Amino acid sequence: MTDVDLSEPEADSPVFISPVAMENDPDALFAGDRGILDADVRRVLVRILQRRFLLAENSPAEWTLLLEHQQMIESRLNDLFVRLVIDHDRGVAYKEQVRSDEVDVPILLKDEAYSRAETLVLVYLRTVFQRETTAGAPSARVDVEEVEQTVLTYFAESDGTRASQQRAVRTAIARLDREGIIEEESEGRYRIGPLIEIVLSAEVLRDLQRWLDEQTDATDTEVPANPDPPASAPSEISEEDLPA
Repeated sequence: MTDVDLSEPEADSPVFISPVAMENDPDALFAGDRGILDADVRRVLVRILQRRFLLAENSPAEWTLLLEHQQMIESRLNDLFVRLVIDHDRGVAYKEQVRSDEVDVPILLKDEAYSRAETLVLVYLRTVFQRETTAGAPSARVDVEEVEQTVLTYFAESDGTRASQQRAVRTAIARLDREGIIEEESEGRYRIGPLIEIVLSAEVLRDLQRWLDEQTDATDTEVPANPDPPASAPSEISEEDLPA
């Protein structure tokens, strides 16, 4: 049996790596830095991890860096069991949690559900976007009043007062604006971005519209107007169903 020498290596031994002072390592960004990415590329990587989406239209410099260093950024994300998805046509990048039955994958990205009001607003926005783009319009726009008027028809008396329902709709619109799904061009008027097609696929939209139609039919027959939606069309869309 061969003994293993566990003694400390000599300082001048080739296996001994002396720490390099930051002032002597121009590529280091901070003390002890072992990263190999440039500072700007690291920032793009952090933005991908921080945000649900990175939009070319809103962040052109970061988008350019992402495309230039896509392979390296993908590699770093894959090390965390996270997948990078880039939709070049829509100018959208987002991340997805890798899930596998063959490999034990620790879950890094937590689910963050959309509320019922947010889901209803998303359905209306997606419907308008689909209608306008199918008709050949270059873009689709909505007024907050028309969104509110339509979405409120799906609330029941048990959902609170009219004022609280209106606040829920306005809060939903504000969140979707922050996420870049819509953009306020003037007070109370929003442009619907192509990101809506990623957030709500045509298949999910059909399921949700079917559920809403069932709610309407139930109201006409005096059945409670706010039943639980079917499993295929949840009242809250989680990040497990959407881009993370």
